Amino acid sequence: MTTPATPPADEQPVKREPIKAIPVPHYGRWVAAVVVLALVGLLIAAFANAKIHWDVTGDYLFDDQIMKGAGNTLLISLAAMAVGLVLGVLAAIMRLSGNPVTSTVASVYIWFFRGTPVLVQLLIWGNLALIFPTMLGENTNDLITPFRAALLGLGINEGAYMAEIVRSGIQSVDEGQTEAAHALGMSKGRTLRRIVLPQAMRVIVPPTGNEFINMLKTSSLASAVVYPEVLQKAKDVYTNNLAVMELLFAACFWYLLLTTVFSIGQYYLERYFARGSSRALPPTPLQRIMANVFITRRPGVTTR
Repeated sequence: MTTPATPPADEQPVKREPIKAIPVPHYGRWVAAVVVLALVGLLIAAFANAKIHWDVTGDYLFDDQIMKGAGNTLLISLAAMAVGLVLGVLAAIMRLSGNPVTSTVASVYIWFFRGTPVLVQLLIWGNLALIFPTMLGENTNDLITPFRAALLGLGINEGAYMAEIVRSGIQSVDEGQTEAAHALGMSKGRTLRRIVLPQAMRVIVPPTGNEFINMLKTSSLASAVVYPEVLQKAKDVYTNNLAVMELLFAACFWYLLLTTVFSIGQYYLERYFARGSSRALPPTPLQRIMANVFITRRPGVTTR
């Protein structure tokens, strides 16, 4: 029995130690962080030393009038967004149709309401009685209340933007999907409801969520038609006590609270519709926090 020959020393495999990757220092990041923190500190100090009675702001945060205004802000935002969604879907389908009349009408609607400021539109609805004293057999001022003027102004304007969002979502679906559905005998309406729109939601949902967040803030313009949303309520209060800045900061608190809550909801809704397109769902905010809190060390890169 022969013993296998030992290879020469220069031909023997070399055992390599794992390489520990050392992160490259980024001094610019630290400098930028210090500068930003310094600016934030100066900003906080400026507001802390400003002639603002923060105790008055705290007293009015949960005042009955301000909270009623916040409820009205949420109500008009939801109602106007619902109107905008319905009009947007209809206008998008009309614009994509082969009928030149409906396509032209939808295009003109989108062109006009996207091309004029929403504040001007609100003022037109609020002063409609100047050109139409009566409508549907009733006094126009009785028919077009501040709520209805705000709903029409915000909702119809939003419909023009939603039409473009829905249209882009529908066009993002491959035409082969529609052709396959028609080959199976599905009607155009059923194909749209069962095949196209469910797939288009992944494209439609993110900008729609952004539009609703924007609607919560744009609803402040409804004060131009004296709709009692949170900004109008703040105006009513500071007209009497002259605490202008304090009440404006109280209104900001409610806008921030509402937009934050719905931004979180938007994140989870986007995550839900991303199930069919992403191999791994993005981590939730809580998962990100837990991952950052319980990280003990940065894993090194090893090679063999």
